[in-house]
Amino acid sequence: MTLEARTEAASAASPELSRSIPATVPAHSGMRAGATLIIFLPPALLLFTVFVFLPMAEASWYSVFNWNGLGRPERFIALKNFGWIFENAVFWRAVINNLLVIAVSLTIQLPLALGVALWVGGRAWGSVAFRMIFFLPYVLADVAAGLIWRFLFDGDYGLAAAITHALGTQSFYLLASDRWAFASIIAVIVWKYFGFHMMLYVAGLQGVDKSLLEAAEIDGANAWQKFRHITLPALGPMIRLSIFFAVIGSLQLFDVVAALTQGGPYNTTHTLVSFLYYFGITRMRVGFGSAVGDVLLVVCVLFAFAYKRWVMRDD
Repeated sequence: MTLEARTEAASAASPELSRSIPATVPAHSGMRAGATLIIFLPPALLLFTVFVFLPMAEASWYSVFNWNGLGRPERFIALKNFGWIFENAVFWRAVINNLLVIAVSLTIQLPLALGVALWVGGRAWGSVAFRMIFFLPYVLADVAAGLIWRFLFDGDYGLAAAITHALGTQSFYLLASDRWAFASIIAVIVWKYFGFHMMLYVAGLQGVDKSLLEAAEIDGANAWQKFRHITLPALGPMIRLSIFFAVIGSLQLFDVVAALTQGGPYNTTHTLVSFLYYFGITRMRVGFGSAVGDVLLVVCVLFAFAYKRWVMRDD
């Protein structure tokens, strides 16, 4: 008989004896927790300090200098870099472009991902294969995806050229048009990232209580009523998480823009990160670029804390 069984038998036989038996706490549990903390915490803190905290601190330091990235920053200009940022028309165009990406993500990309997830989220034949097909664009590297679509949009050799030649019309260069270039980027973004959100929703659908759906069907509820009153509330935490990823990802968008247009034509397709890179790093205005990075950091941190505080507080 084990120690636990003997203890239970003695407690049943004599209540007074059960009160005198001390509760045993495994001594090794605290030691194991402490050892795990000692082993894993210092490397994590070291990586965070070297690759996150120190670069952020350096960017804040460089942002108050007019510095080209060579030698030591010596020309202190206080907050003039931030003033130049807010006076730059391209910066505000980049802000508008980021807001457009966020709007399209929330109104088109996420509903599309949810609809596809409802279609392929079951156990029907071929659903797993379709999940993989829709998820593959997300697995593809951002730069590779951008280069592929840049070829497809090419008015001389790509898919756009084939369509215009088949219709007998003049070649059209989507990425060279200030009216259509950013719309093309948004189309690539929706194609590239909706599979990620689809998989989030598919994972959330696995947690929907099937008995509630069956009971609602017995009560005569139609498909829309079951979705609205059972499936959608159950997916609430996953939808809120998906919105968070969509907004933060839109604010950090760079690779697709760099591969497709590099911010052109006429600086009409820049996002905040591409503006930072092309107007700061490539032009050797590291202090200016650092100031842009500080602005973007503040925006992301404020959004993350506010969203966690007011939207995801119960998740």
